[in-house]
Amino acid sequence: MRPEPSKKIDPKGLKVWQITGAIVSFVSIVILVGLFMIHFLVYTIPYWVLVVSILLVILFTILQVWVLPKLKWRKWRYEVSEHEVELKHGVITVTRTLIPMVRVQHVDTRQGPLLRANQLSSVTISTAATTHEIPALSNEIADELRDRISVLARMAEDDV
Repeated sequence: MRPEPSKKIDPKGLKVWQITGAIVSFVSIVILVGLFMIHFLVYTIPYWVLVVSILLVILFTILQVWVLPKLKWRKWRYEVSEHEVELKHGVITVTRTLIPMVRVQHVDTRQGPLLRANQLSSVTISTAATTHEIPALSNEIADELRDRISVLARMAEDDV
């Protein structure tokens, strides 16, 4: 079996995923507050439903902010060689993807507001059928990787 990819994404990516998890958790807290407002203002909801709702929101928040981002960050790996890009990611279901350089059509770097605030970018690799992303790389590494994949893809195309 081939060795695992060795390159990791930037540690600041963990912080970005935790902030994203906090935003998603905030939405669940707003929904919980709405449930309590319904309970006190409109219709009395059984207390066990309220208690279970609170516990679920707490569990969801812990998972979204602390557990899943750390697991996701630990599992994400990538490797770029002369002939292919290999990606490995996933917590429960681990996905390993090989992208042959001859299939690469174009490569982009992307930044959302959270990535930009943390000087991070994602590299997006497009083929005819799909788009693959290497998330949360430092801007310098993302730019170098984009340029390297582009050069290797042109060389692979010339060899065909």
